[in-house]
Amino acid sequence: MKVLAIIKSLIAQEATTMTKVSERLSIEKNRDLSMNNLSRKLRAETIKYVEVEDIADLLGYDIKFIKRR
Repeated sequence: MKVLAIIKSLIAQEATTMTKVSERLSIEKNRDLSMNNLSRKLRAETIKYVEVEDIADLLGYDIKFIKRR
């Protein structure tokens, strides 16, 4: 699954918007990332892992790696 689909799904589950997430990133995480830049990074799959971590944190999620069987 692409990071865009995952992030959009989490945003929808939390009943928020990309605009609100980008605003919260600016305020709470001191990341200057406009909604347009966030959307562009997600579509191009050039978003940094630390930015994905920050988004997950804002939405109340943890990222977990699980070893395949």
